[in-house]
Amino acid sequence: MARITASVYTSHIPAVGAAFDHGKTGEDYWKPVFAGYDKSKEWLKANKPDVIICVYNDHATAFSLSMIPTFAIMTGPEYNPADEGYGARPVPKVIGHPELASHIASEVIQQDFDLTMVNEIDVDHGLTVPLSCLFGEVKEWPCPIIPFAVNVVQHPVPSGERCFRLGQAIRRAVTSYPEDLNVHIWGTGGMSHQLQGSRAGLINREWDNMFLDKLIDAPKDLAKMPNIDYVREAGSEGIELVMWHIARGAMSDINDGGKLKVVHRFYHVPASNTAVGHLVLQDAA
Repeated sequence: MARITASVYTSHIPAVGAAFDHGKTGEDYWKPVFAGYDKSKEWLKANKPDVIICVYNDHATAFSLSMIPTFAIMTGPEYNPADEGYGARPVPKVIGHPELASHIASEVIQQDFDLTMVNEIDVDHGLTVPLSCLFGEVKEWPCPIIPFAVNVVQHPVPSGERCFRLGQAIRRAVTSYPEDLNVHIWGTGGMSHQLQGSRAGLINREWDNMFLDKLIDAPKDLAKMPNIDYVREAGSEGIELVMWHIARGAMSDINDGGKLKVVHRFYHVPASNTAVGHLVLQDAA
C-alpha cells in the first residue's frame, strides 16, 4: 500500500522565487535564506519520494473572489507555472498523479470533507517557490506532485483543527491506495507577515518559534488555536499557517502511534518583509 513517510513545511515567499530566478541566491541578503534549505535538499536526495502532496494557496491567480473553493485537489496530469503579472517563473511544469489524486478525492469526500476536483489549472508561487527551495534548479521536478489548494485569502478560512482532521483523512486515503508508493506531504505558507495596513511589515519571531515548537511536540493542542490568534499575532497573511496542520495531521504519530524524527528546523528573518520558517519531520521507523 502507499504510505506517508515524511512532511515538509516551508514558507512560499514570492521574493524568494524572484531571487532564485535572477541568480541572487549567493548575495549577502539572500544567502542565509537559501542556505537554510541545504540540509533538507541533501535529505531529499537520500529520501526521494514517489509522490508529493503539496498543500498551498492560490494567490488570486487561478481562483478569484468570483470563485474560490475552501479545499481543492488537482486531479489532472500536469500544471504549468502561472503568470502572476510578471511572466511565468522559468521552472519546470508540474507533473501530477491523477490516479492517486482521484483516489484521495474519492476517499476523503466519503469521510465528509467536500473537495473541489480541478483538472486544469496553472500553479503560482505558493507551490513553485517551495519546490525551488528544496530541489534547486532542475530540468524537471524529481517526482509527480499533487497540488492541494486551501482558501486562506477570502473569509471564511477553514480552522486549524479542520485542516488537522483533513490531514488525518488524507493519510487514511493514501494508506488505502493499493500501489506501493512513498508519499511526502508538504504544508506551505507563512510564517508571520502582513502586507498592508498599519501593521504592514509585522514579524513576530517569538510567536513563530512557539508555533514551530508546538507543531513538533503538541500538534493537537496547536490545531485548536482560533483563527483570530493567527491574524492578531502573526499578521493578516499569517493565517496561511493553518495549511501546515494538514501536513502535520497526516503524520504517523497522530494516526498510528508511531514516532517522528526532526530532520531539520530553520527560521530566518527577514526575507523581503516576511519571516521564513522551515521544518522536516520523518517517520522514525
